[in-house]
Amino acid sequence: MNGAGPERPPTTVCENRRVIDAPAAPVSLPAAHPLVTGATASAPLVEAYRGVRPQTIPVWFMRQAGRSLPEYREVRAGTGMLETCLDPERAAEITLQPVRRHGVDAAIFFSDIVIPLRVAGVGVEIQAGAGPVFDHAVRTAADVEALVALGLPGAADAALEPVREGVRRTVAALGGTPLIGFAGAPFTLAAYLAEGRPSRDHLAARRLMHSDPQAWARLLAWCADVTGAFLRAQILAGASAGQLFDSWAGSLSRADYVTHVAPASARALSWARGLSAPDGRSVPLVHFGLGTGEFLPELRDAGADVVGVDYRIPLDEASRRLGDAVPLQGNIDPALLAAPWPVLEEHVRDVLRRGRSAPSHVVNLGHGVPADTDPDVLTRLVRFVHEAGAE
Repeated sequence: MNGAGPERPPTTVCENRRVIDAPAAPVSLPAAHPLVTGATASAPLVEAYRGVRPQTIPVWFMRQAGRSLPEYREVRAGTGMLETCLDPERAAEITLQPVRRHGVDAAIFFSDIVIPLRVAGVGVEIQAGAGPVFDHAVRTAADVEALVALGLPGAADAALEPVREGVRRTVAALGGTPLIGFAGAPFTLAAYLAEGRPSRDHLAARRLMHSDPQAWARLLAWCADVTGAFLRAQILAGASAGQLFDSWAGSLSRADYVTHVAPASARALSWARGLSAPDGRSVPLVHFGLGTGEFLPELRDAGADVVGVDYRIPLDEASRRLGDAVPLQGNIDPALLAAPWPVLEEHVRDVLRRGRSAPSHVVNLGHGVPADTDPDVLTRLVRFVHEAGAE
């Protein structure tokens, strides 16, 4: 691993030692990128992400590739989660499965938010029924320094080549359907690292945040660069959009998010900002946080073009909080996927109605697809959104 780390956009340091990225210089996408060749430039998803309402409302689902699909379980048989993510052939096949089955308007690259930590040298495994479990928790300044000493897997680093190859294989098979790259937000990664495993209250992370703000800022900056490089690698390899996913930011107060977390999320997104096609339009970026309805403007201000909304707040209210000026993504309640179809249908109609408050709307769930979801319900739901959204 290159301990010096990769190049990244220039930074400035505030008086309270929080590091914030300056705007990145524009970088042209590779000539073979689908936004450059035109393969995905006019796709409904890309248009909606750029604030244009396409004729058909696009729809995809977070965690659409995964345990709800029997074909996924077949591919995964006998292979660990992280090993699957770093196998380009398997990762591409799993990414494509929901596009073939459901007819969704985008694929999202099959990976895991801890992959950039794994390739950086952090000891982590995905344990069945538990989630990410780390060899060592990061709870002190010394722990943070040991982590930072690992360096960073950069966008051109060989450690990320399996990710890039998986993206290339996926894009080649998708044709005109866009691929979304994704990465975990710095706070979510730090919360896992500080606890050493999943947690309900993320108390260890919040304790470090307040007891040693300097160590916390250093941890968040490292997480931002690791996950930002991961997102950038996916986009340069062919993803037509990117999403920063903050699973646990909803455990924070708005004040703590603004002061201690938002600058790191901006830093992570800065790795992907300015990646542009020849027409000068950048790759659209989505920022989603679970339980973040009280600080949606801060998600936008971190550098996002689109804000993902969870199921706790109606889309029209979310749009109002964003000045009715930001494309939205969301926000079907995943619990209703198991409801009788008339109940789900009315809920989705309500989501579509409220989504009209925004400049454009990409239908999604307000969180991920539950593992026990009937795949046929998702397929039917995609058809319904396409038909009802065009009315």
